[in-house]
Amino acid sequence: MIDVLVVDDDFRVAEINAKYVERVPGFRVAARAHSAAQALATVQRGGIDLVLLDHYLPDGTGLELVHRMREQGHGTDVIMITADGDVATIQAAMRLGALHYLVKPFTFAALHTRLESYAALRRTVERVGGGRGIAVQEQVDRIFSALRTTPVLTSPGLPGGHSEPTTELICRVLHRADHPLSAHEVAAETGLSRSTAQRYLRRLEQSGRLRLSLKYGDTGRPEHRYAWVAP
Repeated sequence: MIDVLVVDDDFRVAEINAKYVERVPGFRVAARAHSAAQALATVQRGGIDLVLLDHYLPDGTGLELVHRMREQGHGTDVIMITADGDVATIQAAMRLGALHYLVKPFTFAALHTRLESYAALRRTVERVGGGRGIAVQEQVDRIFSALRTTPVLTSPGLPGGHSEPTTELICRVLHRADHPLSAHEVAAETGLSRSTAQRYLRRLEQSGRLRLSLKYGDTGRPEHRYAWVAP
């Protein structure tokens, strides 16, 4: 499980964000904090993998908190969640190592996507060597690409019988895969039926977001496999 510290000065917002986190498999809320001092004390006690951090806090800013964490040697990962869309603040967050920057208000799907990409990053790092050893360029590229979020098809571009959440779910699975997947594999990853997965995959391939390849076996028809190609 990935243990999350939710930091927001608004108790109600912190509770909403915490409930969002609890809905994502593999994540759990380890603590909540409503000030920079509370958040820093929680990080210092240990056991926190990820901080969901508001920028505006009663005793300082989120970026000041991240700076103090780094000064004290805490490498805890940070995703900024704030109403501050100022470009200078975004750049400062990037320089301090924030992995994502989510501007309020946002949907559960937006947070879900970023948490899943964070989980994918941790899995990728673990597969490459668990933070130890030397990575080759292909592995480096895989680590950096793990955090990329997937653009979602908008409603006007979807045919009848296709939904945005299902399209986004399939796009995320293909986006983070390191090899082409069959409809059966996509169905297993998403919990959809094979026929539903195949229908969405065909549509995404026709729109140019996926590349179709054929895998030939010893007998029978070739298996259709799909890979993410959209920017």
